[in-house]
Amino acid sequence: MNLWLMKSEPETFSWDDLVRDGKTEWDGVRNYTAALNLKAMKVGDRAFFYHSVQGLEIVGIMEVSREAKPDGDGKHWVSVEVKPVEPLARPVTLKQVKAEPRLAEMDLVKFSRLSVGKVTPDEWKQVIDMSKA
Repeated sequence: MNLWLMKSEPETFSWDDLVRDGKTEWDGVRNYTAALNLKAMKVGDRAFFYHSVQGLEIVGIMEVSREAKPDGDGKHWVSVEVKPVEPLARPVTLKQVKAEPRLAEMDLVKFSRLSVGKVTPDEWKQVIDMSKA
């Protein structure tokens, strides 16, 4: 199982929207690195849901429920389907992530504009632990 972090602006589509809808098509990604990450996703992979722009915090865990399919024109852009798993015990803010030395190499920190990033198992565990502290 691969682990990911996916960003959404909460005023556009929030964690609460995902929970209400039960699933969503994660589409509209127009960055090549993020698109490659979407293409690499497999059913059952987990992803953190991150509120970007407003909130700047990891708020929940999603699961990939359908692998990549074309999104719009061209072969570069794809979408996946995700469904909610559970909210974090407490949101973990970007400020907290940046203050944690064990997360210094996390895509969220290193590539701040990347909307779909990889998360290592150690980073995943650290964020989960921080949400419970």
